Amino acid sequence: MSADPDSRSLHHSRVSSQSETQSRSQPLPATPDFDAWPVEVAITAIDHDPQILNVTWQDGSQSRYHSIWLRENAADDSTVNPATRERILDLSRLEAWPTIEHAKLEANGAITIDFLPERRRLSFHPGWLRAHDYANLVEHELPLVPRTLWLGSDREEPTTLDATGWMERDHDATSVDSLPKQALEAVIGEGLVRLRNLPTAPGSLDAIARRIGPPRPTNFGNLFDVRAKPDPDSNAYTSLALPPHVDLPTREYQPGLQLLHCLENDTVGGEAVMMDGFAVAEALRERHPAHFATLTRVRWCYANTARTSDYVWFDPMIKLDARGEFDEVRIADFLRGPLMAPFDDVEPAYAALMTLQSLLREPEFALRFSYAPGDLVIFDNRRLLHARDAFDVSQGGSRWLQGCYLERDEARSRLRMLKRAERQARLEDA
Repeated sequence: MSADPDSRSLHHSRVSSQSETQSRSQPLPATPDFDAWPVEVAITAIDHDPQILNVTWQDGSQSRYHSIWLRENAADDSTVNPATRERILDLSRLEAWPTIEHAKLEANGAITIDFLPERRRLSFHPGWLRAHDYANLVEHELPLVPRTLWLGSDREEPTTLDATGWMERDHDATSVDSLPKQALEAVIGEGLVRLRNLPTAPGSLDAIARRIGPPRPTNFGNLFDVRAKPDPDSNAYTSLALPPHVDLPTREYQPGLQLLHCLENDTVGGEAVMMDGFAVAEALRERHPAHFATLTRVRWCYANTARTSDYVWFDPMIKLDARGEFDEVRIADFLRGPLMAPFDDVEPAYAALMTLQSLLREPEFALRFSYAPGDLVIFDNRRLLHARDAFDVSQGGSRWLQGCYLERDEARSRLRMLKRAERQARLEDA
C-alpha cells in the first residue's frame, strides 16, 4: 500500500457563524485515551485531499494531519478496545492505504471523516487534535514541566511544601490534589523538593511513596535505613561524610528518583548537601568543552562488589538524549571500578574527571540544609548529586533516615493523572 499524491482532489468544509463554538446539545466524540481534552481553540474551517486533512483554527493557526495517522488514531471499537483504549487496529490488514473520501466540520466542533477503502465514518475530537498537532511540533511540543538549572548559592533551601495532614486525606488516582502536583512539578523541573510535617513512624515511607507510585526494590530492600550501624555494607551506613554522588550507577538503569525520610535527628553535624548535576555539567561544557565531550563519550566502569552481590555497569559519566539535552549523570567516585577504556582515551578521561571533581568542590553548586523529623526530600537520582557532612555520634543522639527509590516514569505518570483530573474538573464546571 502507498499514498498516491497525483490522485489528490481538494474538498472544503467551513462551519457556519452560528456554530463556531461547541454545541452543548451534541456531545463530542470519544478520544483514543482516557484523558480530558478541553476545546480551548475552535476549528473554523477544514479542507482535504485523499491523503491530507488541513485544519484552520480560530486563532489563525493551521494544522495538517495525514490520512493514515488519522485512521490509526481513531477512537472507535475497530481501532481501540473501548475498555482498555489499547490499539487493536493492524494497518497492514487494510485493503489499501487509508484515504479521506469526505470530511465534515460538525456543529459541535468535531470533524467527521469517511475513510476508504473501508467506507468507515469516524469522528475526531477537536481538543485532542489540537493537542496532537504534530505538524507544528516546534510550537506545540512542550515538556511536561520546563527544566530549570540552579546553583546552591542562589537559594537558601530546597523548594519546600507543608504536608501536614496529607496522608490523612482521601486519595485515588483521579483526585485533584495540589500538594503532590506542586511537589512533582518541582521534582521534574528542578530535580528536588522537600515536604515537611509528615508522619515519623518507621515504615511510613512506603505509604508516602505509594502516593506517587510503587517503590523499586534493590539489594538494599524496598526501604533502607540510613544510619550508622555496625558492620556496614555501605559508607552511607556510617557517620562519615559522603562526597557528591548518585545512587546505584552500577545498574543498567539507575533509579530515577530517591526519597529520604527523616525519622530522628538530634546529632551534631550531618547536614544534607544537594547540587544540580546538570548545572555542574553545563558549567563543564562552557568552561572545558573538550573535557565535557570526553565525559559524554568514554564509558566508565561502575562496580558494587559487596559480600553478597556483584553489580557492574559501563556508561559515560554524562549522558545526553537524542535531542542533545541532559538525560543523566553517573558520578560516584567510591563506586567506580578500574577504567577499561581504549588506551589513548585513558589520560584524557582522567584529565576530564579531575576537572569535574574540582568543579564539584566549588561552593556555588552546593545547597546545604538540615533534616528535621517529618521531613521528606524527593530528588531526581539521575540528575541531582547528594552528599552529607560527617556527624558525631560520640555525644549521643541519633540520625535516622529511611529511603526508597521510585522511577521517573512514576512521577510523570502521577503528574499527568493530576493534570488530567484538573482538566476533567474544569470541563465538568464549564
